Amino acid sequence: MTSTAPILAPELARAVAAQRDRLDLDLVSRAYRVSAQAHRGQKRESGDDYVSHSVAVATILAEQLMDSTTIAAALLHDVVEDSDTSLEDIRRDFGAEVAELVDGLTKLSTLTFRSTAEEQAENYRKLLLSVAKDARVIIIKLADRLHNMRTLEHLDVEKQRRIALETREIYAPLAHRFGMAGVKAELEDLAFKFLETDDYRELARKVRAKKAERERTIERLRDPLAAELTGAGLVGFEITGRPKNLWSIYKKMRKRDKPFEEIYDLLAVRVLVNTIPECYHVLGIIHHEWTPLQERIKDYIASPKSNGYQSLHTTVFGPGGQLYEIQIRTREMHHTAEYGIAAHWLFKEGKSPDELDRHLAWFRQLLELQQDAHTPEEFLEFLKVDLYQDEIFVFTPRGDVKRLPKGATPIDFAFAVQGRAHARGVPRVPQGRPLPGRDLRLHAARRRQATAERGHADRLCVRCAHRGRPALPGSPHQRTHRAAAPPAQER
Repeated sequence: MTSTAPILAPELARAVAAQRDRLDLDLVSRAYRVSAQAHRGQKRESGDDYVSHSVAVATILAEQLMDSTTIAAALLHDVVEDSDTSLEDIRRDFGAEVAELVDGLTKLSTLTFRSTAEEQAENYRKLLLSVAKDARVIIIKLADRLHNMRTLEHLDVEKQRRIALETREIYAPLAHRFGMAGVKAELEDLAFKFLETDDYRELARKVRAKKAERERTIERLRDPLAAELTGAGLVGFEITGRPKNLWSIYKKMRKRDKPFEEIYDLLAVRVLVNTIPECYHVLGIIHHEWTPLQERIKDYIASPKSNGYQSLHTTVFGPGGQLYEIQIRTREMHHTAEYGIAAHWLFKEGKSPDELDRHLAWFRQLLELQQDAHTPEEFLEFLKVDLYQDEIFVFTPRGDVKRLPKGATPIDFAFAVQGRAHARGVPRVPQGRPLPGRDLRLHAARRRQATAERGHADRLCVRCAHRGRPALPGSPHQRTHRAAAPPAQER
């Protein structure tokens, strides 16, 4: 009897086995055969067949529950660049959708560049423009970089450091901004491994040694919390503990100038429930049982992050006075938190068509950098600065929420509210004191204190002058490139 099973590499076959009903396995199988043929005889530095890399990237995406088109494009992503197969061949055999994804992942090879920096910048530009057309390009690119980082030990030390640094400066921040927490954490730890090797090994050793203690700490909260939730009538919940990734621990040590032994917030407890109302129910139960730190309560369900992340965060004094960071979310929110924008293709049924657009709003702003950068070096600098900025939420008088990077100033707020063409003048508080260059974090902290004391918050007013001009590029009174850049007609 002739088998009708698709021809796939074993690891990819295992990854797609449970998804047969939703995947086009014929498309995936054909892509694998074409990739294996195109890369025949090609080897990686490890000595493995080159097609093994394409299979590994496709397997990562299958594990993220991506669609058939994305998995097929992943199998073919290096074919045009590294073989005689043309983009037209891909379009003819697999259709325009797969061809566009492969094209977005293919580096520019027909142009001559003045410098390596210019070539790097132009390839980033092409990648970003391709992502604007189809966000799956960046999902494949991040899986590609993840597998390359997992096998980086086979390259010489100079290449290891160059690729690891690029991963830390560009690709881990991109994963963060697209909400792909799992990919971001692994990329950060792998870059840490190759850039600060001794520190990485020492910290990894200490974290392993504390594993049993961490598990006991989680159990001390998990058991009484489970009893409280059950007693409140909640069912189907899940309580887990997760350690922080090594790079985030290392950053805490450096920021606080303390050794590992004096860093206590090394783990978080996660509660998964079925519905949004249950999230708030769990939060109320936790705060009734254990004292929360008021400044550490965050509601990212009501105000999601720009990358689509949603969760309730709180930190409480748990059993024995131990501080516990707790995250409460639905299972769908959890999948989105781990896989970010990639989760859109799993949960797109029942979602509005423009939901993906809302999650990409920050990315459209990033593309504006191309208009403001005059040199490839400037573009790369803009990209690095803007990619990995934490967010603050600022409310307009009408109650609209504006997301700004941490460290933003009132002038940045003015441009976020009014737009580049209309923002004029100096932002002021109601008492009339101008606030040029005042860090919004300081003003926000004082506003929170005033709110607690008086029961209402100050407002930040933007007074507009008819003949004013925006701040000049490089002014110390703005932090965002949108505020720094003059209008198009003034450039």
